[in-house]
Amino acid sequence: MILYNVTVNLDPSIHEDWLQWMKTKHIPDVLATGMFTENRFLRVLSTEEGEGFTYSIQYTAPSMEHYERYRAEFAPALQAEHTARYRDQFVAFRTLLEWV
Repeated sequence: MILYNVTVNLDPSIHEDWLQWMKTKHIPDVLATGMFTENRFLRVLSTEEGEGFTYSIQYTAPSMEHYERYRAEFAPALQAEHTARYRDQFVAFRTLLEWV
């Protein structure tokens, strides 16, 4: 099992819109690819005051092949849509983990 984690730090001015959009549009679109079996949407509590809001969005893929297919076929368009909507108002980094 592969865990694909996306950590996003947001400018406070987009927080409510981003949260709603992630729940109703982006996460459902990622899951609709069929490459992930489940997800978690978590708020990071250990951030410094004034740093905005930070979230961890985690997706579970049954295999590395599923993740690689997602990355090649679906991720570019989904990430571009996110970037176009919230350009210059967020910072994101991605981490890939494997259950041991």
